[in-house]
Amino acid sequence: MNLHEYQAKELLKTYGMPVPPGIAASTPDEADKAAATLGGTAWVVKAQVHAGGRGRAGGVKIVKSSKAAGEAAASMLGTRLVTAQTGALGIEVKRVYVEQACEVAKEIYLAALVDRSIGRVAFLASSEGGEDIEEAAAAAPDKIHKLVIDPKTGLNDTDAKALAADLGLSGETADAVATAMAAVYKAFLENDASLIEINPLAVTEAGDLFALDVKMIVDDNAIYRHPEFEKLWDEAEVSAEEIEAHRHELNYVPMDGNIGVMVTGAGLALAILDMLKDQGGEAANFMDVRPVATREQVAAGIKMLLANAKVKAILVVTIGGGVLRCDTIAEGIAIACKEAGNHVPMIVRAAGTGKELAELALNNQGVQVTYATDLAEAAQLAIIAAGGT
Repeated sequence: MNLHEYQAKELLKTYGMPVPPGIAASTPDEADKAAATLGGTAWVVKAQVHAGGRGRAGGVKIVKSSKAAGEAAASMLGTRLVTAQTGALGIEVKRVYVEQACEVAKEIYLAALVDRSIGRVAFLASSEGGEDIEEAAAAAPDKIHKLVIDPKTGLNDTDAKALAADLGLSGETADAVATAMAAVYKAFLENDASLIEINPLAVTEAGDLFALDVKMIVDDNAIYRHPEFEKLWDEAEVSAEEIEAHRHELNYVPMDGNIGVMVTGAGLALAILDMLKDQGGEAANFMDVRPVATREQVAAGIKMLLANAKVKAILVVTIGGGVLRCDTIAEGIAIACKEAGNHVPMIVRAAGTGKELAELALNNQGVQVTYATDLAEAAQLAIIAAGGT
């Protein structure tokens, strides 16, 4: 789950991270009033979308009056911001963040993330933060410093200050960066984050430290431990299909092909997508069914695929074992096909616990499916059914 900048800043502030005063606004009038409430002589108005590169796309504007803040908001709200991360359609701006501007002397890049190659949290930092961090990292990778955290000992002050020294910092500034890292690490662990990126972490002319922009991603699989995050989940930037999948606890990602896919297991699902691609097919989605899914949740997923006008065939791969049985998947398929009122060719590859019961359930309820004997055949049959060769 992606948090908006203003949401991430509010959260990090509770951990002691210094952030400039700011107020979110949904209308130009609210933006005008926000600047007046914040006080000061200059403000930054920033589009709140889940994408980087906002500044280059016109989604970040510095203004010198509250009226100008309202005008800047008016120029953004309701438009679609297109950046390198949004795709050609862009993302509609439904909210802006008005923040006090500050005089920046130095910009630092600081991020905490999960290094999946070693299964540990790591910090990445660079003395050259800001909008061009990707280009700077590519041109001079030696300027990106990495600190891997031992989970047994956690982040210690000595290592944090050493990383600050690598960035060319010393004295009180180095101490402040070490304190900021401690705040980020604590927030990272306690909120089950997969990324907290501060770019830039600014040192002002007065020597103060501020997180000027924050990107934060929380692990979807851990949201059940954080009911307070439900209100942060922004449906405005999620497709109707993804919202429906979220409600039924299905792992779902829309794609551009014409073969609807439902698979029991994320790794197996990725393998199926590769097999379809290798044989000339294109998946319309990634859909992973949880091991504890109910037949009603399976039915909801199948109905999503049936409702997608692009889908010309559906491929279901279920490996029964543990809690989730093949016959549970079959019952969900039968419910969906009866309730949806429309149908496309459906290919089913079932194996493991409940395989025979699954086939019996589908046959007895008159659901027309084609059974595959292995994964390769399943992929090929789905491609042919969707109009491929």
